[in-house]
Amino acid sequence: MNVVAATAAYESWAQKRIGLVAADVALKHQRMREGAFPFMRATFYRWAAIWPEACPELLAAPKLLAVGDLHAENFGTWRDSEGRLVWGINDFDEADTMPYAIDLVRLATSALLAGRDKTLSIKPRDAAAAILKGYRETITSGSGAPFVLEEEHPELRAMALGEERDPVRFWAKLNGQRTATPPARVRAILQPSLPLHDGTPRFVHRIAGLGSLGRARYVAIADASGGLVAREAKAMLPSAYGWACGTRGERLSYMAILKHASRACDPFVAVEKGWLLRRLAPHCTRIELNEVPRRKDEWLLLEAMGRETANIHLGSRAVLAAVRRDLKKRPKNWLFDASTRMADATMEDWKAWRAA
Repeated sequence: MNVVAATAAYESWAQKRIGLVAADVALKHQRMREGAFPFMRATFYRWAAIWPEACPELLAAPKLLAVGDLHAENFGTWRDSEGRLVWGINDFDEADTMPYAIDLVRLATSALLAGRDKTLSIKPRDAAAAILKGYRETITSGSGAPFVLEEEHPELRAMALGEERDPVRFWAKLNGQRTATPPARVRAILQPSLPLHDGTPRFVHRIAGLGSLGRARYVAIADASGGLVAREAKAMLPSAYGWACGTRGERLSYMAILKHASRACDPFVAVEKGWLLRRLAPHCTRIELNEVPRRKDEWLLLEAMGRETANIHLGSRAVLAAVRRDLKKRPKNWLFDASTRMADATMEDWKAWRAA
């Protein structure tokens, strides 16, 4: 099955479960044409189908609860229960039980493709080495370290407090989304999640992301205690990994992967009745690479991404010893070699998508 047929099949599967927003799907298809990196971000269902052929030596790697759709723009910030600013992986829509290596290869592949798009300048071999260094050191230590930005990690803090996080700009952009009328079941989830507020909340349809673009997203915006607050509900699907493997399970693993990870969690994240609920705020959003300061230490950034990946994998305690043994037996350049093959395979698919 080629990428065009795979996309149609996956979207048909998704449509039967949650319905899709046709205009957003069309926008997703357009953005998939713009570059190999955004194409990769939008097509985890395709990645899950082709990676066994491209990386057969990794299929037997120990399995754990993995992120799945991990890439260099699946990182962002949030506030924990103490109000502290935290950086880390932002989205777990595709979480499922998979070989641990899939997250590392996908993250490294995204860095390679971002380099080809000139979004990153670090050499591909160095990008893979930085990710693997951060991951291996954290997994080997056995104890994670969430990225709380209050006193530590000044470079990550500079990213988190960049111009795109400016409150005036943030709220203007969110308020600029078109007004929508959520189904009654969604309103019943969103409204109680808001703090005590004045008047009636305004509901908007939010267009965001790439992998989940096409799913319904509703945001409730309200005035509360002198300022704006917002809560989002996004329609959830089982991981595309199950779809690609033919298991077609209906399990959602979003909250399960967060439960045991080494993480300072966002207390507003929850899954209710098939919808992901979370707070939206200037410092509670994903960070795109074009928002990162131009002068940045890309090695440090990618090493931190490797460490954060390990923070998540540390939640699968029962298999960590097997993961450490597997890491030790891998040849020196295994991650660079695997991510190069996946980058080439993704480029071929992207070219085929554009040609079609």
